[in-house]
This record gives sequence, structure tokens and C-alpha cells, in this order.
Amino acid sequence: MKEKIRIGITHGDFNGINYEIIMKTFSDVAMNEFFVPIIYGSSKAAAYYRKALDMENFNFNIINDANEANVKKTNIINVADNVKVEIGFPSQLSGISSVKALDMAVEDLQTGKIDAIVACPINKSVTHSGTYDFPGHTEYFADKFSVNDYATMMINELMRIGFVTANIPLSEVLETINRDLIMNKISIIDNSLKNDFLIRAPRIAVLSLNPNGGSSGTPGKEETEIICPAIEETKRKGILAFGTYPSDEFFASGEFKNFDAVLAMYHDQGMIPFKSIGLSGGVSYTAGLPAVRTSPAHGTGYDIAGKGIATPVSLRNALFLATEIYGNRQIQDEISANPLQVRTNHPKKTLE
Repeated sequence: MKEKIRIGITHGDFNGINYEIIMKTFSDVAMNEFFVPIIYGSSKAAAYYRKALDMENFNFNIINDANEANVKKTNIINVADNVKVEIGFPSQLSGISSVKALDMAVEDLQTGKIDAIVACPINKSVTHSGTYDFPGHTEYFADKFSVNDYATMMINELMRIGFVTANIPLSEVLETINRDLIMNKISIIDNSLKNDFLIRAPRIAVLSLNPNGGSSGTPGKEETEIICPAIEETKRKGILAFGTYPSDEFFASGEFKNFDAVLAMYHDQGMIPFKSIGLSGGVSYTAGLPAVRTSPAHGTGYDIAGKGIATPVSLRNALFLATEIYGNRQIQDEISANPLQVRTNHPKKTLE
């Protein structure tokens, strides 16, 4: 495994808080000891925010190609020259620049110039173009890597939450959920927990769709007809999936702490407890991709952009999680190539 991996950081919407959290993150020079940061962004936008936020002592190393990155500095590649910063307001230019950063970083990831991507928040209302017409980062990366089986996971210090359905209207959830889809998401999350997080026998809790899990006369048959049969089928395949659990009792009682991951049926069912119970610093991760992609679990922060109060915790956690998962995958590759040697050389890591 490489001593320091190269992480591409896409600057997202430059009218939000992204440059502030990037500069705050790498103002701590110790961060550069863990990985080589390569920002796909705009040196003009960076210079604007250095002055606006009174951080002019912070310096980026401007490069033309990821192969030129200085391993001891925070590097930046210009993806667009046409930049006009309008703090706190989305614009066509910021949307175009967001997409260009993603496209260039993905190309470098696919050609081996970088090892992982951390994508800063974008505004979906201004990113739709010929190369980007997706609900979010997850679907964009799945398309770029031609992956059909993937799962969004939200991760913080207390929990990992995956979703059966994500960026769709609540009115479409019922018609979307089916047995095969639930089994697919459970399998993807189980595989990710084993290979990306090195959990040997992960336990996955599956939430119910209806109030009280469809029991005690509560309307709704999805639990008995769809969700529970899917859980039982995955169990027969050796996956430790359990449920269903009514989400209110499950999170209020703290029972979620007994599991390595939770599978929610729809977006708000998982996101509300994720943001309410966990502290700041959450990370979004796409399980099932051949490459590693994480993002801070927050938006563009237009309302606080340029005020110097944005916290970089989520970005830092996204960077560390990307580094951790990349390293864990390297370990798994070593195990596959030479299991006896790896067992000797990495006894602690293989037993965790």
C-alpha cells in the first residue's frame, strides 16, 4: 500500500462554504501528512476567499496535472478560468465549474492519477448539463463507473445508515420498494462492511416501512409481504440481517448501537435520526463502487457563506474515511493475493 494516497477534492459550488472548509482543513499542516490533497477547482476563486476570509497566509500549490502534485502541499488544478464569485448565491458559472471539477477528477481517478475522490457539496439546481443530469453525487459516480448495484451510506461517529430508496418523492416509495431491491441493498451494505470497514460478521438492522412495523392492526402489509421475506432470504445466504424495526422505537431506545449498519426504506426515515442523534461531522459514502468516493454530509451552506463560521469537521471526516476505506481495500487485495502472508504480517487488522 502507498504511504500517502492521492485524494482528489472537487470544489463543488464555489459560491458556498466549500473554499472556507477546504482552507480551514488544510490550515492544519498535519493533514498533509496523511494524504496528498489535490483540489479540482479554481485558483481565482481560492484567491477571492483567501482575501474575503482573511486567510491570505494560506497558500495553494497551483499545478496543471495531478502527476505534478507536491506531496507536502495543498495542490490545486484549475478546471475553469471563467469564474465570478457571488457569495451565497448559486449561479450558472458555479454549476458549470462544479461539473467540470467532477468530470476531470473522475477521469484522473479512472486513469490512476489519484486514488480516491472527496466531493464537496454541489447545488443540483445549477449543475444539470450534458454531462451531469443526476439527482446527486451517488448517481453520477455510479453512472461514470457503469455500476448498477450501489447504495448510499451516511456515516457518523454513532451509526451507518443505508437506504433502499433515496432521492425520490415519498409518493413513489411504495411503488419502488420490492423484495429484490431490498435484498440487493442488504447485500451491498454487507459486502461494504466486510471489505471497506473490515468487519468480519456485520449485523444489519432493517427498518419497517409502516408505523409499528405494520403490526397491531396498523395498516400496511409491506412488512409481511416484502420486507421480512427479503430479510429471511438474505439470512439464508449467510448475511446477518435482522428486522423489521419500527424506526421511532429503534432510534429512541438506542437499539441502533447494537448493529453495524441500518437500512432505511426512504430518505427521511434515515436522515432525520442521522442528523438528530449524531453530532456534526457526518459523511456520505457510495458503497458498491470500484473506487472510493466520499462527501461531507451537508449542503452548500449559502446562508453562512463568506462569514467565516463554517465548520470543516465533515470534510475532514470525509477525507479520513476515504483514506481508511482505500487502505482497507488494499489490505483485502493483499489477503486475496497471499492470505497466509497477510495473516502473518497483519494479524491485528485481519482479526478486527
